[in-house]
Amino acid sequence: MSEEDEFELEPIEILELPLGAWHRDKGARMVEFAGYQMPIQYEGIMAEHIWTRENAGLFDVSHMGQLMLTGDGAAEALEALVPGDISALKEGKMRYSLLLAEDGGVLDDMMITAAPMGLYVVVNGAVKWDDMGYLREYLPDEITINNMEDRALLALQGPKAVDALKRVVPGVDALYFMEAGSFFWGPKTDPEPLWISRSGYTGEDGFEISVPATHAQKLADQLCAQPEVKPIGLGARDSLRLEAGLPLYGHDMNPDVDPVQGNAAFAISKRRRAEGGFAGSERILNALANGPARKLVGLSVEGKMPVREGAPIFAGAAQVGVITSGGFGPSVGAPIAMGYVAAAHNAVGTALEAEVRGKRVSVTVANLPFIPHHYHRKGANT
Repeated sequence: MSEEDEFELEPIEILELPLGAWHRDKGARMVEFAGYQMPIQYEGIMAEHIWTRENAGLFDVSHMGQLMLTGDGAAEALEALVPGDISALKEGKMRYSLLLAEDGGVLDDMMITAAPMGLYVVVNGAVKWDDMGYLREYLPDEITINNMEDRALLALQGPKAVDALKRVVPGVDALYFMEAGSFFWGPKTDPEPLWISRSGYTGEDGFEISVPATHAQKLADQLCAQPEVKPIGLGARDSLRLEAGLPLYGHDMNPDVDPVQGNAAFAISKRRRAEGGFAGSERILNALANGPARKLVGLSVEGKMPVREGAPIFAGAAQVGVITSGGFGPSVGAPIAMGYVAAAHNAVGTALEAEVRGKRVSVTVANLPFIPHHYHRKGANT
């Protein structure tokens, strides 16, 4: 065996989504993302983005991890690792939260729902195995973590999502933003239970639907048969969430960032602020009291040249930050970005410059989100 053979690395297996063949049949261009072959676009990112803002787009997010945490005291045990008030969640209610390292750095962001069986937790696909390992290490042995690999996850997003989905799954229109429940789909003689939440990551009204993987194609076909619905790829999902000011884990958040720096202090519940007791609470509560040294902010971009992840941000000759997400905002009609900027320079309206291929581009600290959210909140006029 040669030295070259001895150190040859095994190829990394790229996994197939339950709807992989379905996407290809629909004309999707596939790319590798988070270890899976995923559709980046069908008709084109711009058209798919605008369709979702005006109608309803169907996204396949089955690469995400769907976990069920069960056992006595699961909510209280999870509170040692996240800054949310999980034990106060009533059945069918959801909370956005953050999985924290011992020093308060963000290991992942997640959605946590109180379900009849336990806590239903959705985590990011790229780090789901790391998350499961971390939870197994730090949660008590009596807490069971079930990785629901036999289920697909579909997101139907846009102002007409409710019109389309309620024809296929009656009763979903009763949900408000950040609520979830079980619904029956299919013939009355043999209905299939679905777990559906009114949530998503586009800034629009919409739903996430957990469905057995073996039934995912049938459900996707029924949804796309509705006149409001088209399949939408990862490209438009990224531009939609950027306009909505929503961070992408691994880009806008990582273990070097705490929740206050990451513009996610809202995820730290009032009780937890008072009591602490979560991973990294001393660092995080200090940042809440005194302000972070840097913070994730929105940036409007002058001209037509997009600024991309990794571009340095300057105030004069001094580098004061870095771009973490950037691109063209189809609904904004201009390039937009998010990035970390030092405290002395991150007030809304501050004029800065980003460096793109050796050239300076004028940017201005902007309010987030770039496009207002249109969630279906209880008591709101929507």
